[in-house]
Amino acid sequence: MPLPGRHLTSVLLRREGELFLFDGGEGTQVSLRRLNLRWKKISAIFISHTHADHVTGIPGLLMLSSQVDRGDPLYIYGPPRIAEYIETSRRVLDMYINYEIVVKEIPEAGVVHQGEGFRVRSFPLRHTKPCLGYTLEEEGRPGIFHPERAEALGLPRGPLWARLQSGENVSTPGGRVVHPREVLGEPRPGRKFSFVTDTLAFPEISGEVAGSDLFVCEGMFEKDLEESAREKKHMTAEQAARIASAAGGIRKLALIHYSPRYNEYNLKGLLKEAQRVFPETVLTRDRMVFPIDFIDGEDGNSAGER
Repeated sequence: MPLPGRHLTSVLLRREGELFLFDGGEGTQVSLRRLNLRWKKISAIFISHTHADHVTGIPGLLMLSSQVDRGDPLYIYGPPRIAEYIETSRRVLDMYINYEIVVKEIPEAGVVHQGEGFRVRSFPLRHTKPCLGYTLEEEGRPGIFHPERAEALGLPRGPLWARLQSGENVSTPGGRVVHPREVLGEPRPGRKFSFVTDTLAFPEISGEVAGSDLFVCEGMFEKDLEESAREKKHMTAEQAARIASAAGGIRKLALIHYSPRYNEYNLKGLLKEAQRVFPETVLTRDRMVFPIDFIDGEDGNSAGER
């Protein structure tokens, strides 16, 4: 339930100026209006499941988007019945919508959305009704360009360097063919974001979220309520941490979707239980921001925020 200072579940991901929304609980548009972002650039919404606390903010968001000029369609992805929910809301509320809305129900796991340099994949979770987790993963990047290697091979500074960095073979003025691997370091990974909420804990989740720079996951209950979590098909904060630990390669676990029984003081207990298993765990708060840096594949250092 929404509480003072704690809205319902929603995560906004910004990548190269494009925005993606994961779930849209009640009050989502309030937070969007308070953020200094061009929220009308949201190009896709990914819904985990059709329980009210994850979708009741969507109708208001759709109407809000009609107050600005929008030429691109808005894609909405989710489990079965998400199309019925969107269409019924539009009809009953007599919405004025001045842009195209494309709703796609996801029948099985796989790639559901993609663009230049990235793709979004869904995978099944285990809740009281059909529920999906999502990952957004970027393609790998070329290795670091080493200008001293190019110069040593007789390649003058200029367009040939750019072609090598884009993966092309080029020829020196003397006729020697130079391959990108001769002047580039090891390929570098892209970034990965994962979103999991409203599910039992089970081992297969770790394989889906492995390598995530940011893993947003529910941590609804403390360890003593594990049986209650199982009955309601949710997980504890400690179970979320175990999933992160087993996955490998996760840089940060961000807990979300806490039970309303926990006030700010009690939430510290959830955090401590999770951090004992996975130290790089944080509690999320409304409008909290997490920069996700590129990682330099050659020395493991950050390559700057994006």
